Amino acid sequence: MSILDRFRLDGRLALVTGAASGLGAAIAVALAEAGASVACHGNRRPADETSERIRAMGRKSLSFVADLGRTDGANTLYAAVETGMGKPDILINNAGTIHREAAEQYGAEAWAQVLQVNLSSVFRLCQLASISMLEQRRGKIINIASLLSFQGGIRVPAYAASKGGVAQLTKALANEWADRNVQVNAIAPGYFSTDNTTALRNDEVRSRQILERIPAARWGEPEDLAGAAVFLASPASNYVTGEVLVVDGGWLSR
Repeated sequence: MSILDRFRLDGRLALVTGAASGLGAAIAVALAEAGASVACHGNRRPADETSERIRAMGRKSLSFVADLGRTDGANTLYAAVETGMGKPDILINNAGTIHREAAEQYGAEAWAQVLQVNLSSVFRLCQLASISMLEQRRGKIINIASLLSFQGGIRVPAYAASKGGVAQLTKALANEWADRNVQVNAIAPGYFSTDNTTALRNDEVRSRQILERIPAARWGEPEDLAGAAVFLASPASNYVTGEVLVVDGGWLSR
């Protein structure tokens, strides 16, 4: 098998959460371009547009809706995907939410919601996907972490806690499943142009401060994450596990 062939995903089924737009949509399309069939999840609205783009390539794709803010959301989603397309060989836990508020005023409901979407549902989907992956001794799980897996941030205590948890969960699962040929890794995006960063990009002062620190001198675009996702989903990364791969234009190196 040539090195380029090792990046192919033909015959694989991927489940990408939060695929209606932004990073999730870019990842879903990239996996399809590499040959995978893709189950595209939307948290509150269908990921129909992403699925349509994938089907236009001649790949199989269906759109699913499930609220991962509910404790039964992950179960509902996985059951629907299994019924509609089969058991995923690749799981991309991309869906996430954020709530900005001063720590001393941060409400219990907001805290619980962010942790449910960003961490608890991630763990549950990993559990569900692992059953068939461990059985067939082949699988790829990619969790979307954050720069706040390493840093504390400001006014986002639940988000920082959840993303720190995602990084540690990734390592814990990698340790348990590596000897059965299931690789668990994470990608930690830097500052990207997505819905979650709209407020920051619209804040002239904060946007300038952020851009001044990024060596690449620009916000990331969703497509900038595509290569890392395909690599970690493919046989090219079979000896990579427990890694938190930072894609940040050099932010953490400064």
